[in-house]
Amino acid sequence: MVPKRLPELEQKCVNTIRGLAIDSVEEANSGHPGLPMGMADVAFVLWTGFLKHNPAHPDWFDRDRFILSAGHGSMLLYSLLHLTGYQLSLNQLKQFRQWNSKTPGHPEYGLTNGVETTTGPLGQGLANSVGFAIAESHLAAKVNVGKISVVDHFTYAIVSDGDLMEGLSHEAASLAGHLKLGKLICFYDNNSISIDGSTDLAYTEDVNKRFEAYGWHCIRIDGHDRDAIRDAIVKAQHEKTKPTLILCKTRIGYGSPSKEGTAASHGAPLGKDEIKLTKEKLGLNPDVKFQVDKDVLDYYRLALKKGKESENSWHQRLDMLSAKYPEKSELFHRHIQKVQNGICDILPVFEPDTKGMATRKASGVVIDACMKAIPNMFGGSADLTPSNNTKSKDVGVFSSDNRTGRYLHYGVREHAMWGAMNGIALHGGVRPFGGTFMIFSDYCRPAIRLAALSNIPTIGIFTHDSVGLGEDGPTHQPVEHLASLRAMPNVVIIRPCDANETAFAWKVALERTDGPTLLALSRQSLPVLDRKTCAPASMLEKGAYILADAENGDPEVLLVGSGSEVQFAVEARELLMKKNIQTRVVSMPSWELFRGQSLEYRESILPDGNIAKVSIEAGSSMGWSEWIGDDGVSISLDQFGASAPFQTIYEKLGLTAENIVAEVMDLIDVSEYR
Repeated sequence: MVPKRLPELEQKCVNTIRGLAIDSVEEANSGHPGLPMGMADVAFVLWTGFLKHNPAHPDWFDRDRFILSAGHGSMLLYSLLHLTGYQLSLNQLKQFRQWNSKTPGHPEYGLTNGVETTTGPLGQGLANSVGFAIAESHLAAKVNVGKISVVDHFTYAIVSDGDLMEGLSHEAASLAGHLKLGKLICFYDNNSISIDGSTDLAYTEDVNKRFEAYGWHCIRIDGHDRDAIRDAIVKAQHEKTKPTLILCKTRIGYGSPSKEGTAASHGAPLGKDEIKLTKEKLGLNPDVKFQVDKDVLDYYRLALKKGKESENSWHQRLDMLSAKYPEKSELFHRHIQKVQNGICDILPVFEPDTKGMATRKASGVVIDACMKAIPNMFGGSADLTPSNNTKSKDVGVFSSDNRTGRYLHYGVREHAMWGAMNGIALHGGVRPFGGTFMIFSDYCRPAIRLAALSNIPTIGIFTHDSVGLGEDGPTHQPVEHLASLRAMPNVVIIRPCDANETAFAWKVALERTDGPTLLALSRQSLPVLDRKTCAPASMLEKGAYILADAENGDPEVLLVGSGSEVQFAVEARELLMKKNIQTRVVSMPSWELFRGQSLEYRESILPDGNIAKVSIEAGSSMGWSEWIGDDGVSISLDQFGASAPFQTIYEKLGLTAENIVAEVMDLIDVSEYR
């Protein structure tokens, strides 16, 4: 239902957005008024005439998703949320960018009702929007039947010149065009201004041709012509086989007599004198801050009535689905449940094997088992499927021809993969995981960081996790990556030592709901430990545990390892025990999980006192002193690797049981053992 056209009131509504943005930025003495002023016409038309949402129920599942990829223009979104009736008071707009407000400098998912994703780092929102559209099309294909559509919504995004300059935008747009995501509609705020000035300084490509080459439907309009905006949205909604880019030619800082169309309005307050002149030009009262007249608010708040009607209609369709197609209804509800139970019952158990299995291969076996039992798992890889072992044998490939497929070939697009996964996870109903080599975690790090910041439970499969990958050499051998990722708050990294630990690593990842989980997996085979003589692999959930302990009395030596190096700690323990040196081996697959345990438990695993401590990990030594103390020895890699068979590399770099024993003997007083 589109409200009755009242041009004068419409203009007043649009200018109210501009006034709120001006006043909020001035009050905060920082912010970006230019984009909200320039895109107010587009936002008004979309939010009052087309966007399907219910401000009283922001999490209603079949709402349209709106992503402000140009997150610096956050006051545009906050103004719309307040005006249309979300739980965002006018006082919160007055607290823009202040401590504990719901209106931070850039939109943050989980903090403000109606904010679908955290944006600000340019390009991320565009990549997220691709993920939202993927999830919508996948679920729609799986649960809709005939005219009973319970998943049927659009994904809208506003992107800026800066968004489209970022390399991520090329990856994401190319993927969206390839997948023919017809329900993705992006508005390009083509104001030709960035912080440095005119975009001509660095950006002269033909964006229309670029996106057409990607397979997008492109429409050029005057971004201040509301009739043209309406017509463009209608055309975009009717385009079923291509995502749409609406190129909106706008003027940044629209309405400002001296700063409109200039970089001066991009990222700074207009100033009191300019605000007075601007408000006068826009027909606003220059003496009233945060002006929202009753007729304006009444017009915007029609969204509450429309939203309730739309949601009620959806519930009726949901009831029809349940009555006529109960199996589809059950499938839908299984998809949207947030907590996954009973994972232990589906995990494979691996028999002891000295020849062993690469943990990447074990992960593939676990994925096969889990995808059979968990219908909302959705995997993919950045063109490393056979290397990452991420594709289950029993699922089809998601494509423009097969929306029900549960595996996506992302191509060599690591950054877009994780940005899309964030959108898929935020959409709800689909639980994504994606694979690449550990070394290429660098290529998707910004999206991982936003997942951590936003508590998004994406899962990363990072194989080839050390110099153990061998002959590909130092360009592909991660060294500093574990330390780097461990430095990121709210990320759980798990580096399992064998196949059974890998199974429980997956359990942790699938049960986690408040942030990303990264599995660091080996290329080379690792022995599958005999759990009749070693502690059970389920202890991985503690982050660290005693794998094998001293046989007589308290340990004199602690060997603490992760991943592929635990096997050398086990071998070294046998050699040390033959010297009557009581030795404990601790498998420590996850620092983050271990930090989450009680102090009593942590001290029982890594006791203080006069005890020699040695860590073993094929990565940077940074951070290991937290666990082994300043007097401990870290057998690690603080240098790049080399191209050679992995056995040779490990020997040359000192990652062997014999070297561990030698380091231990240097560390302790060995006189009584001679």
